[in-house]
Amino acid sequence: MLARLAVLLALALPLDALAADGAAVAWWVWPLALFVVTFALGIVAVLGGVGGGVLFVPIVGGFFPFHLDFVRGAGLLLALSSALSAGPGLLRAGLASLRLAMPLALVGSITSVLGALAGLALPTRVVQTALGAVILAIAVLMWRARRSERPEVARPDPLGAALGMHGVFHDAASREDIDWRVHRTPLGLVLFAGIGFLAGMFGLGAGWANVPVLNLVMGAPLKVSVSTSGFLLSVVDTSAAWVYINRGAILPMLVVPSLLGVMLGARIGARLLHVTRAATVRKIVIGLLLVAGGRAFAKGLGIWA
Repeated sequence: MLARLAVLLALALPLDALAADGAAVAWWVWPLALFVVTFALGIVAVLGGVGGGVLFVPIVGGFFPFHLDFVRGAGLLLALSSALSAGPGLLRAGLASLRLAMPLALVGSITSVLGALAGLALPTRVVQTALGAVILAIAVLMWRARRSERPEVARPDPLGAALGMHGVFHDAASREDIDWRVHRTPLGLVLFAGIGFLAGMFGLGAGWANVPVLNLVMGAPLKVSVSTSGFLLSVVDTSAAWVYINRGAILPMLVVPSLLGVMLGARIGARLLHVTRAATVRKIVIGLLLVAGGRAFAKGLGIWA
């Protein structure tokens, strides 16, 4: 199955040659190709535990003949739709924490708007080069990242305690109630300000950074971190998405097939999650990020037009 996914994703590479003469290609070829590629991306994103926007923006921006502003706007809508569909269930299950999410979402929303404005104001080549550098950095972080199921937090910091960033959730796997709290809240707020800016600027969503900050920096349990990250995306990405919508940087021919492809692929990926080796998928995701990040970086510098 993973070999087939690699073949599907490789279909994006010949599209680069077609992009050089996009006028000679029938209009319906691009939506069809988008659906096929994003369907595969949806499967890999779920299996690899990354947001679809992290793979979508560099791959579509690098190998399809769409302006980067439209690709970034579509990337935000992809991340937003996934978060909105998952958010209510996570809140009902008691895994996502509103007390933990809202202060961080407030900071991230403000900076995401600033990031979106900056991204639309800067020259495309500058944004493309910066995007490539960020994607390559994400690949390195994913390769070196560690995870802690239940970080040890001796005592909460004063700001976290004042904001009520603590709670209890029921872990169905261990059949016990987990009492959790956070620390290093000021550092977490600063990091989420940066995450929001990057999310708005590049249209990447922010799940790739939310979970490590919540889990490794602030000390929230991994399941709470993952669930709260999904809820955070629905708030932060909404703020940035309105900037792209207001500027007319949303192209239906790009958004509609991409949303359909990613959502259908995500459903397949969720079913394959139980039978697929996580280590193998992780290597595939990191490899895709390296290729897409390198392509975006080279395209921004004019090395690979």
